[in-house]
Amino acid sequence: MGDVILTMKGIDKSFPGVHALDHVDLEVRKGEVHALMGENGAGKSTLMKVLTGIYHKDAGTITYEGKEVEFTNPREAQDAGIVIVHQELNMLGHLTVAQNLFIGREFKKGITIDDKKMNEEAKKLFDRLNVDIDPKEKMSNLTVGKQQMCEIAKAVSFDAKVIIFDEPSAALTEAEIEEMFKIIRDLKKKDIAMVYISHRMDEIKVITDRVTVMRDGTYVGTLITNECTKEDIINMMVGRVIYEDPKTESAVPEDAPVVLKVEHLNAGKMVQDVSFELHKGEILGFSGLMGAGRTETARALFGADPKESGDIYVNGEKVTINCPQDAVKCGIGYLSEDRKRYGVAVQKTVAENTTMATVHQFMRGIFINRKKEAAVAQEYVDALATKTPSVDQLVVNLSGGNQQKVVIAKWLTRDCDILIFDEPTRGIDVGAKNEIYKLMNQLAAEGKAIIMISSEMTEILRMSDRIVVMCEGKKTGELDISEATQENIMNMATREIE
Repeated sequence: MGDVILTMKGIDKSFPGVHALDHVDLEVRKGEVHALMGENGAGKSTLMKVLTGIYHKDAGTITYEGKEVEFTNPREAQDAGIVIVHQELNMLGHLTVAQNLFIGREFKKGITIDDKKMNEEAKKLFDRLNVDIDPKEKMSNLTVGKQQMCEIAKAVSFDAKVIIFDEPSAALTEAEIEEMFKIIRDLKKKDIAMVYISHRMDEIKVITDRVTVMRDGTYVGTLITNECTKEDIINMMVGRVIYEDPKTESAVPEDAPVVLKVEHLNAGKMVQDVSFELHKGEILGFSGLMGAGRTETARALFGADPKESGDIYVNGEKVTINCPQDAVKCGIGYLSEDRKRYGVAVQKTVAENTTMATVHQFMRGIFINRKKEAAVAQEYVDALATKTPSVDQLVVNLSGGNQQKVVIAKWLTRDCDILIFDEPTRGIDVGAKNEIYKLMNQLAAEGKAIIMISSEMTEILRMSDRIVVMCEGKKTGELDISEATQENIMNMATREIE
């Protein structure tokens, strides 16, 4: 590791009702990967937004390359060589890769855009990063992993000296993560400093040099990665011990009734002849690699995507589900992996989101009984330990983990007996994860039936009573938790499809 390139000292930031950062410190050196960790709402993203000029700090100093700086907007930070690779990819699907890389700073030939030159420059960038991507390809045709590589290439094209990675691996497959790590190691050799925000503990141990931990908007401490254990980091993050033991046997009684039966479901290329059963009080894990068809199966079952054929039975009765409203009437709730698009209305309050699926129960004539709505929303805030100043807070101001809890509250208010959790802990820290796990186990114990789609193997093994494995749109296996291992799940997930 080289000299210190960036120091943030005593950074303070408040929003109405929230003291987001309370005298936070951070030191980053050239050529190091510095992990920034903490539960959702700990202030990590806020700190990075202060650094890159999205927010203005209330107090404290930022020293960069030996000079005190304060950027007033992200462009200034970019020009100085501090670039952020966001968790939500900011690419335009209808443009080519090269056009996305150089948007707003296009190469010109006279007054026309010089696409040839942009393709050449993009090619040079990818060669530098040892990445095989065609600059002429339309962005929407790339996998999420490749799009992420483009984001990194874009950051490098600004002659970045400090790159901030915000949950870069959240939507990547294992192979794509490995590719990204190669790039990060190459950038290290070029003396580029990196701040790496992630909740994945295993990654932190593999790729980072030091870890700074934040909790509730304060600085807890900095550790050297190879001198500390996973438990040390978790204890600093949450101030309590969290266990991640896998489940060894199913908690579902043998005579538990079948609440959902799916037979020969077909919906496009990604859902081919899928059949399974779900019992009362069961957590049925759906495992498989990215693109296996798990989300597509859930969406077809929920009526969010059209199905071509197949039968669905709820509590032994055949049902017709052509749209989400039909599914909700049958007592099925769906927590999408893309909560911002399909889970919450971010510009509405916690209370409004909580009662969204049951608003008719809160009507008084043509008006909504806000007092009753607030009281019910508060019950769920307390029950799920959602961190929010009040139920009147806009959901956009909550952290990812707390937004997820609001979505769960919405379906609990509706009293759905069948819940589909699609990547329930994506982008959520270890403490909030634990709370959502506890909650899922509690719901199952109360007799709710849960389908859980997850790309995290530890999560599948920790939570599932039974596991359905998919590959390329087909179900390739089914395992009781007592016989499930990472190896045999992976074996089924990569099986040759006849």
